[in-house]
Amino acid sequence: MYRWDEGARISAAGSRGVEGLGLLVVELGRGTVKVRQTFRRCARNSAGCEGTRAIRAGHCGHANGLPQSRRAKCTSERCCPPSAAGVRGRPGLPLFAQPPCSACPLGFRVDPFTDYGSSLTVSLPAALQPHQPFQIIVRYTTADGPAIWWLDPELTYGNAKPFVFTQGHSVCNRSFFPCFDTPAVKCTYSATVKAPAGIQVLMSATQSSYLEEEGVYQFYMEYPVPAYLVALVAGDLIHADIGPRSRVWAEPCLLPTAISKLSGIVERWLTAAESLYGPYIWGRYDIVFLPPSFPIVAMENPCLTFIISSILESDEFLIIDVIHEVAHSWFGNAVTNATWEEMWLSEGLATYAQRRITTETYGAAFTCLETAFRLDALHRQMKLLGEDNPVSKLQVKLEPGVNPSNLMNLFTYEKGYCFVYYLSQLCGDPRHFDSFLRAYIEKYKFTSVVAQDLLDSFLNFFPELKETPCSTFLVLLIPGLEFERWLNATGPPLAEPDLSQGSSLTRPVETLFKLWTTEPLDSVAAASSVDLTKWRTFQTVLFLDRLLDGSPLPHEVIKKLSECYSSQLDSMNAEIRIRWLQIVVRNDYYPDLYKVRRFLENQMSRMYTIPLYEDLCTGTLKSFALEIFYQTQNQLHPNLRKTIQQILSQGLNPLPAIDTTAVTTDTPAMVLEDKVSEATNGAISLRDVNVSA
Repeated sequence: MYRWDEGARISAAGSRGVEGLGLLVVELGRGTVKVRQTFRRCARNSAGCEGTRAIRAGHCGHANGLPQSRRAKCTSERCCPPSAAGVRGRPGLPLFAQPPCSACPLGFRVDPFTDYGSSLTVSLPAALQPHQPFQIIVRYTTADGPAIWWLDPELTYGNAKPFVFTQGHSVCNRSFFPCFDTPAVKCTYSATVKAPAGIQVLMSATQSSYLEEEGVYQFYMEYPVPAYLVALVAGDLIHADIGPRSRVWAEPCLLPTAISKLSGIVERWLTAAESLYGPYIWGRYDIVFLPPSFPIVAMENPCLTFIISSILESDEFLIIDVIHEVAHSWFGNAVTNATWEEMWLSEGLATYAQRRITTETYGAAFTCLETAFRLDALHRQMKLLGEDNPVSKLQVKLEPGVNPSNLMNLFTYEKGYCFVYYLSQLCGDPRHFDSFLRAYIEKYKFTSVVAQDLLDSFLNFFPELKETPCSTFLVLLIPGLEFERWLNATGPPLAEPDLSQGSSLTRPVETLFKLWTTEPLDSVAAASSVDLTKWRTFQTVLFLDRLLDGSPLPHEVIKKLSECYSSQLDSMNAEIRIRWLQIVVRNDYYPDLYKVRRFLENQMSRMYTIPLYEDLCTGTLKSFALEIFYQTQNQLHPNLRKTIQQILSQGLNPLPAIDTTAVTTDTPAMVLEDKVSEATNGAISLRDVNVSA
């Protein structure tokens, strides 16, 4: 793991928002995180306290669940109010209060909570009067945690400088700083970051400045956000403006590609979103492309979307992923689900808004094609998990001790989307529903909500849908469909959208699939019916996904498919190539296995390695997978390396040492010793489960 040559200092402070969050001072350096957290609130007689003189300060995250050292002290703002002086170079940017001289130690305790965090309770002084402002400063030191990802230079594209980024969703930021790590609590924050020369620092903040002579960056988020949306990235990053309120950040070698892909069109998406849902409230919308070690596809951090650089290969996936994060600016960031049990309130609404934006900018056919592709993946996940699985509910029950990240699945996105789409159909016109969502955002922005808030607002906006004046979770006018079943029934969506407007794009896919899977095979007719190079990416991946669902295929079919398409697919983007290679693996088609090796030798991204290793280990090719892994493991991030090791070790003794210098052949024939797994026919890769935030 890389350690900064100089200590990196990060400070953050909340200045308004939900009562209970406040000054945060974090020092990052030499492999440890030192934190000073100040909670600012007014004393109350009983509300919000344990007894009358205690405050439950949330979760202190740590790799092992506990801080290594802790101290707490209390200060009264009556004695020494915090400074509100402006930062040099940007007047009005809040600075941090210096610890007042009246600070006193406080009693506290750290209680077990779960394996991913502990509960911190601080006792307040008996002399503190009700409604008297006060601060609590918490200092602690912890080792590496799941929120902070340190990269050696060789794990970046430029191989020149180290890199660090944070990923807070869902509950990882408790390992970055002590916080009320729940989406129900929001606050503003400020941050001061000192980094070595040549390292650019960015955060999810509305204001920023840089004091070059001191090497200090200062940030301020003026709107309240939940803890998981506090984000930081630092590395060899440069930028270019791509619109009047947008710029793209990337490593120097990637910046020209990022500019060519996004210049001018992000503003088009923002304008379309504003026409539907009201003003964009966050000021700037910037994008930073992260190295392949970024563990998800994209993250909607306010003002600064994080996105994996690997997605630059595919224009259409890039479009959809960025527009989805744009939609989160309204649904998820401005209005947030108050509980992780109802993540669909962010993801389902953001997916609906994403598709409204793509319909406005790219037409209904393209939107329907992308929706068909995602709904196929939803039904694939249903096959994997089973229709009675409780995680398929929209209001999934979060049992004590369960990490909310484990509830992230396609039901959150696609079943949530189908419910929102259903609501839009009840009011008869999507534009009327747009008006409702605009009013919903205006009413609840900067707050957190539950499903009841959304549905009550919906029925108040469309009173004609009520059966009785006071009904809640009522049976609606369409027989058999009601809110209660949508929210609490397991299984697939109760209704899916009409995708007929996309038939011009989806029908050729269905026709080609039937040609290749109908017996007897007419390979000449199938091969001559379509030129894949003329298809959209989503058409090709939809076709390949359906071949994956039908695998293993007859040997004659896979042989002819390879003869017709393999060389064409070699020149296409990684989203297409990985699907073809999964078909190769699931069908044990040895002539193309060298392409699997070549692909994995050049990939460092979780999204393009995990699915192939899972498929290799499901069938007869586990030894081949071991061989490739031992050749490539040093180019993988330690977290990814550990995940692949877990996949490889399933059903095996501890992984044996392999002399990688002796492995030179491109054919796996000499190492194919495992028996075929009974699960081969029903194999469904976790690629069908992992989704972006």
